[in-house]
Amino acid sequence: MIKLHQLFPRLAAGAFILSSGLDKRNVDEEHAAMLHGQASTAYPFLADWEPARFVRTLSNTEMALGVALIVPFIPTAFVSLALGVFSGGLVGLYVKTPGATRDGSVRPSPQGIGLAKDTWLVGIAAGLFVDSVSRGKL
Repeated sequence: MIKLHQLFPRLAAGAFILSSGLDKRNVDEEHAAMLHGQASTAYPFLADWEPARFVRTLSNTEMALGVALIVPFIPTAFVSLALGVFSGGLVGLYVKTPGATRDGSVRPSPQGIGLAKDTWLVGIAAGLFVDSVSRGKL
């Protein structure tokens, strides 16, 4: 069972990620191609995926993670690790996207603000994980 203080960051992150996944369920081909192109620029192994398959997989992943964070009986240690992996991928996308950071810095450029905001998910994941470990719940 999760602790009350873990509920709030889990709900905030979970609702945000679930909403993002729901929004991607029915994107058109042009939007799917844009999302796929951005992801495969940062992660070249994704270039072989069909854009519609990529977005469907991303949508399903986001919805599953969002629900896992919201549902209180899923252990915090487990969801914090899943959130850490997912948010690490988002931060990697931010760092690897040309023009998202200022030259010679990790500070976001004006164009990178939308990607840089995902760093808060890494902070939530780390905080939840450390809290779980310190309570011997790993």
